[in-house]
Amino acid sequence: QVQLVESGGGLVQPGGSLRLSCAASGIIFRIGDMGWYRQAPGKQRELVASITSLGMRNYADSVKGRFTISRDNAKNTVYLQMNSLKAEDTAVYLCNAAVVSTWASPNVQHWGQGTQVTVSS
Repeated sequence: QVQLVESGGGLVQPGGSLRLSCAASGIIFRIGDMGWYRQAPGKQRELVASITSLGMRNYADSVKGRFTISRDNAKNTVYLQMNSLKAEDTAVYLCNAAVVSTWASPNVQHWGQGTQVTVSS
């Protein structure tokens, strides 16, 4: 069994910063792509940023230049540094990881439980 646990959300003023972390634990042979999604009330879940196991990054246009995704493969952890936060960044942020549990296992998508980010004055 694999678990993803997010941390680092909270309330921040516009223009402020937050750093999210997501640690994967359990039976893990290899982790492929990792990413952060967000879902605001009444809106569809959207990809915020993703990073491959080799460090190639992809960002949503709305966060380019403000957010930075990174990962520590030794710790099975992915981070999201969020700067210059805006009210429209308010959402539940969810971590996603493509995990292979054994050498013979398929690639399985796992999700964290989500962490709330609220940007408000």
